[in-house]
Amino acid sequence: MTDRQSLDSLETHSPDNAASAWRIRRERMRFHLRTLRLAWYAYAKDNAALGALIFLAIIVLISLLAPVISPYDPAEAAGDIATAPGTDGLILGSDVDGRDILSRLFWGGRIALLVGIGPTVVATLVSLILGLSAGYLGGWFDQIVMRIVDVVFAFPLVLLAIVIAGVLDPGVWTVILAISIALTPYIARLARTTTLNVKQQPYVEAARSGGARDLAIIVRYILPNMIPPVLVFSTTLIGLMMVVGSGLSFLGLGIQPPEADWGTMVAEGRGVLRKAPHVTIFPGVVIVLVALSFNFIGDGLRDALDPRRRSR
Repeated sequence: MTDRQSLDSLETHSPDNAASAWRIRRERMRFHLRTLRLAWYAYAKDNAALGALIFLAIIVLISLLAPVISPYDPAEAAGDIATAPGTDGLILGSDVDGRDILSRLFWGGRIALLVGIGPTVVATLVSLILGLSAGYLGGWFDQIVMRIVDVVFAFPLVLLAIVIAGVLDPGVWTVILAISIALTPYIARLARTTTLNVKQQPYVEAARSGGARDLAIIVRYILPNMIPPVLVFSTTLIGLMMVVGSGLSFLGLGIQPPEADWGTMVAEGRGVLRKAPHVTIFPGVVIVLVALSFNFIGDGLRDALDPRRRSR
């Protein structure tokens, strides 16, 4: 008998009084804390995932402290045009307008992380609602929701994001909206498939036979088993969404100059790629490293949240 089944049995057979209720809640809290501790130990065993988490924590901290630690104003010229790293006291050199690249990297992290994390969170929340509702209710509601999802899914993600962003005015919120809409079908299909799988498990059928309500079944059994795979999948998509957002800025459909953004910085360096390749290389390398870090974190979460992998 598993720990969760033991707690369920304790709740079923204990006397209905305040002492028993408190003991049950305490045991449940201990169970969840023990699960989180085991998950963290499993995650920490993955050196790549742990290193990626530390790297991203540093990037987030630098982005938040950009107004304090940036040596120059990211929108103002600090030296000559496209100077080499180390020239005029500029550690990473200057861009095509003479602005400090290091300062723009610090400030650009704010928008890049917002464009990567924001649409993924929005799409995940919407997908959880759609996938859970469609998978659990079934019938005509499932057919209508999934046919709409399939229509949107038929368009390539990047192409659909470009079309949506092209119709609206360029800006950070346009990028977030475009990517959120384009990303939702991918996560919604996984959420629905996972819901259908969990819905057919014996313990769900037993709870339904015991008179449990639909809301109780969803909260107690469906969601705890559906969220981990969706969370892992969504985490691995954050890096890709950052690349897509940078691509929209590169095409002129996203963040507009002079606002600092890694994708915009790459686009601005095209004209001096042979003369001053560092103008494009530095933001490009940062984009790749951050995107890979999210992929490593997703792999670590997959191992940490899967009890079968934790036991290895």
